[in-house]
Amino acid sequence: MHPVVGQIFDAFKLKGSERYGEEEVTQLQHALQCGHLAMKANASERLIVAALLHDIGHILDDRDMPEKCSENLNDQHEFRAHQFLVQQFGNSIADPVRLHVVAKRYICTRNPGYEKKLSPTSLKSFHDQGGKISHEEVRQFEDEPFFREAIQLRHWDDAAKDVSWVTPPLEDFATLIEASLT
Repeated sequence: MHPVVGQIFDAFKLKGSERYGEEEVTQLQHALQCGHLAMKANASERLIVAALLHDIGHILDDRDMPEKCSENLNDQHEFRAHQFLVQQFGNSIADPVRLHVVAKRYICTRNPGYEKKLSPTSLKSFHDQGGKISHEEVRQFEDEPFFREAIQLRHWDDAAKDVSWVTPPLEDFATLIEASLT
């Protein structure tokens, strides 16, 4: 196994059983569900890896994740993830991950009814992360090369929160992750 794949697996082994805010699913369950949704949608291999690893910024280091919605849920995990992923996988994986938080803000700005689809934790983080975005921020987001991928990733992210869902194990993604390394 490539050392980077081992590092990713170790992060999930160490902190994958933790929850973010008051979400019902663990970090590992959420990642696997998101990656599986991307596979079911016939996404590109690189977008599947981005979906699987989109929240890795929560578990890459020794920082504690917020455990209650009363805490500030804007931990900027997308930037920690991007810093790691861009070095290992390049922009086509790292940029949708970096943009998945602003994608939520973009979708809620463009489709106000979308807020009702957010889990309580995701709704709280939406507000902590700045809420709706300005017209200028909409334009800047739409100018990003991977903004469409980030929107798709965001939809999978919001759907990947079912505690009863059985997914393939992390090991089933190892070959795909390794093949995506730059």
